[in-house]
Amino acid sequence: MQPTVRPLSGLRVIEFTHMVMGPAMGMILADLGAEVIKIEPVKGDNTRRLLGSGAGYFPMYNRNKQSLAVDTQSEAGGALVRRLINRADVLIENFKPGGMAAQGFGYDELSRTNPGLIYCSAKGFLSGPYEHRTALDEVAQMMGGLAHMTGLPDRPMRAGASVIDVTGAMFGVIGILAALEERHRTGLGKEVKASLYETTAFLVGQHMAQYAVTGKEAPPMSVRLSAWAVYDIFEAKDGERVFIGVVSDTQWKKFCEAFRLTEFSADRSLDSNSDRVLQRERILSVLIPLFKTYSKQVLMDKLEHTGLPFAPVARPVQLFDDPHLSAEGGLVELTLPGGSTTRLPALPLEMDGQRAGCYRDLPAIGESTSEVLSSLGLTAEEICELADAGVIGLKAAL
Repeated sequence: MQPTVRPLSGLRVIEFTHMVMGPAMGMILADLGAEVIKIEPVKGDNTRRLLGSGAGYFPMYNRNKQSLAVDTQSEAGGALVRRLINRADVLIENFKPGGMAAQGFGYDELSRTNPGLIYCSAKGFLSGPYEHRTALDEVAQMMGGLAHMTGLPDRPMRAGASVIDVTGAMFGVIGILAALEERHRTGLGKEVKASLYETTAFLVGQHMAQYAVTGKEAPPMSVRLSAWAVYDIFEAKDGERVFIGVVSDTQWKKFCEAFRLTEFSADRSLDSNSDRVLQRERILSVLIPLFKTYSKQVLMDKLEHTGLPFAPVARPVQLFDDPHLSAEGGLVELTLPGGSTTRLPALPLEMDGQRAGCYRDLPAIGESTSEVLSSLGLTAEEICELADAGVIGLKAAL
């Protein structure tokens, strides 16, 4: 459970978040060593209780954090949190537009008492006509064109993960780190906003650029004209599937040699990538039956030996046993509600060859309430009085 990379050690972050985008932002900062204090209602973040597709949200995006359970709408609770914010470097939140300000936790008010505060809001939209709308990952994918590009021509489909929430969180962290660097020079904090809709627009920007260059609208990826002749999923002899890509003229030569495609390698009309794309159907008519003569593992071994891009078509559950992820800290161990343990993906970063790890397990509701309030100078008796009054919640079962 000990991390090897903690470059943000000493940075204090106050987190008012739920669901995915905000918690993911806090998790990234926490994994990199920041002290992240999650402000939760006395009963705990509702994300803890989600079922179905939301059951993995809390375990995935809340490691390495402390939990302060407090009734922020009470006078005493609000005052405690403001004292804490006045000692913080960063505040992150992802509640509905105006929600934080309505409770007295808006940027304008907090920056008056803590001018060095960097205040990052994760919203559905940046400034503009839509800024007061409520959004979700799926809303942004639909209106931003990503669902169109992911699905079939007559059936838009969201991506199979919360890609906009997580990518939006990454942009939020980029903004926070940029504001921290500026604060080194000015001593002043800054209000930062990250959003779902503009993140989606950024991701589909390549398709917008394609239209600007070609004058033709990009079709959904499922029916696109590939930029390469060999760039597809193929079935092996055992019924398993493997993606194979041949994306350069040099790779084409290696590919033909590895699979003894002498007819193709001798054919000068296939020397350039553009020529091969025009003859894609001819090439695939040979490759599809050829690859069915190999088992999945033999096919992948051959491709790996040749140095060609390939991938088994995996399901997320298979990543638990992936030898690469397991070898060098790619999965971090966590304790789940009920006491069982699991391993979930670490940050996809190495710094000086080392990975960020998990140094603090998923917090129980109010697990750090006493610790945090003691740091503000409250006595044990005062903390117990606040708990008895329902202003704060002390450690409960995860």
